[in-house]
Amino acid sequence: MMNKEEIKKLIEKKKLIENYPHLDTQLQPNGFDITVDEVHRLKDKGELDFSNSERKIPETEKIEPKKKNKEDKYGWWELEEGAYKVKTNEKFNMPRDLAGIVFPRSSLLRMGCTTETGVWDAGYRGKAEFLLLVKNEKGVEIKENARIAQLLFLPIDEVEEGYGGVYGE
Repeated sequence: MMNKEEIKKLIEKKKLIENYPHLDTQLQPNGFDITVDEVHRLKDKGELDFSNSERKIPETEKIEPKKKNKEDKYGWWELEEGAYKVKTNEKFNMPRDLAGIVFPRSSLLRMGCTTETGVWDAGYRGKAEFLLLVKNEKGVEIKENARIAQLLFLPIDEVEEGYGGVYGE
């Protein structure tokens, strides 16, 4: 796993991560905090098969954040118990010798919420989307650009062929 200094070097020299709100705040001893750009409500069911030839990703509806005061620069999402899709501010440029795994921030867990995401494959380029599960029956409020999860980088032997899915750039 990479440390803060190694991650910072890759960000500055190789543009590992772009479009982050505040580098020094988001860099952590063992990872990088990911921030919320958009929150979406799932509108219908999905369908998943072995080959992905019949895969159907559910449509979503973007939830607009609301400002608590007129002077506020950023708004808040007031989320009820349920499942939501989150899109990140950050754009990721994973080299072919680095994979990533994401964990929820402990503050989020203490509020009765968690995140779920798959392995971030070597070679992936683009913004990320993942699942936010609000398990707190009272709900949660999340402010725009909140740090919601932490990405850990795992050096691997360079792969010949990187990410080949449909979700990146």
